[in-house]
Amino acid sequence: MELRPVLYRAAGPVTLVGGGPVTPAALAAALALAPEVYAADGGGDVALPAGHRLRAIIGDIDSLGSDPAREGAPPVHRIAEQDTTDLEKCLYSIEAPLYLGVGFLGGRVDHELAALNALARHPERRMILIGESDLCLRCPEAGLRLSAEAGERVSLFPMGPARGTRSVGLTWPVTDLELAPAGRIGTSNSALGGPLEIGFSGGPVLVILPVGHLGQVTRSLG
Repeated sequence: MELRPVLYRAAGPVTLVGGGPVTPAALAAALALAPEVYAADGGGDVALPAGHRLRAIIGDIDSLGSDPAREGAPPVHRIAEQDTTDLEKCLYSIEAPLYLGVGFLGGRVDHELAALNALARHPERRMILIGESDLCLRCPEAGLRLSAEAGERVSLFPMGPARGTRSVGLTWPVTDLELAPAGRIGTSNSALGGPLEIGFSGGPVLVILPVGHLGQVTRSLG
């Protein structure tokens, strides 16, 4: 990513709100773990629960419906460049150890794909995208370790050619399995129950899990 100025620095995880579908449950789950909240453009129109205020709205500001000059409005940072999405503009404008994104999954397919592309392109930014029923993250280079109930869905989607290097607790092991976006993929795998470990070389590989694993995945990413 081209070096761009950092506007905000956060000591802990932050919540990013996008302009896609945002369920109250997903938003509440993110804010419980990351109460400092920013909006990506149209995400500034999302109503936050009592006790929470937007720190800032960041993006090219082409889809924000509310008046950015209204009394009490948060600061608005208009970034005109069109080489990145509004989500990526937030990622390079806010320095944080972890980003929880709501309003980026579901809704328009092109917007969702762009958010998944951001996960794949920016390994230096640890991020979890949260939807109504799923969460999605890039599998860390060191692998992912957590626990899961027997039969829980564990989907793996390669965003580049990848080879499985670690596979514990999966119904269909992926060790030494070759995955590729236009080849074999790893969706609809499931957990055996108990410890779950996944690792890949190459890639990147996206891991898609039930949203109930948010707290555990957040701890796993540090």
